[in-house]
Amino acid sequence: MPNPNIYDILKASQAKSLGLNLIYAKRGARIPPRDYRANEQIRIPQVRVIDEEGTQLGVMLTREALQIADERGYDLVEVAPTAKPPVCRLMDFGKFKYEATRKEREARKARRLRPTNELREVRMKTRIGEHDRLSKTRLVKRLLGQGSKVKVSVMFRGREGDHPEIGMTLLRKVAEALVDDAALESAPRFESRRMLSMVLAPTNLPAANERRGERRSEKARA
Repeated sequence: MPNPNIYDILKASQAKSLGLNLIYAKRGARIPPRDYRANEQIRIPQVRVIDEEGTQLGVMLTREALQIADERGYDLVEVAPTAKPPVCRLMDFGKFKYEATRKEREARKARRLRPTNELREVRMKTRIGEHDRLSKTRLVKRLLGQGSKVKVSVMFRGREGDHPEIGMTLLRKVAEALVDDAALESAPRFESRRMLSMVLAPTNLPAANERRGERRSEKARA
């Protein structure tokens, strides 16, 4: 009977109970740095071992695997605990945890920069003060920076609806303040007699974040 394919073993044992991602041993293990066993924490009697180069060493006693790891100067890390037998890999455990944490951090950053097409809404009243209007504008900018589209709405009360130009002026000021961060996706229009809205979409997210990074660097040097 042929040896089982290591990729099939790893595919079949994503270890959902431990929150592990799909692992491809020969392409570099990629699992979150949490809830796994290493070295003496591995109590199962037998394991399937993959060496530091991704070569399958086969099934052996756990104590033999630990000895091999020790002789080569690596840690023995259980990467697929639900496989039968569990799959372990030789690796630098400390370096692995550092790299896994760094990759997770970069992935979270990339998700923040990626447009989500989620529609958020920021509302204002016609009698809003200058300070509050600027605060609302900063909120819209922050939401745009997270990749969301933003509907900016002005609410009218009573006879305020007789003066739509007040709402148009407010929306124009917001749009002008965000000209470098947003594109006008939907022009101002009345959704009802008491609500005037426009929709802004984020533009050039990577460049905007790069500029913010440059400004932070300049402040640090100062």
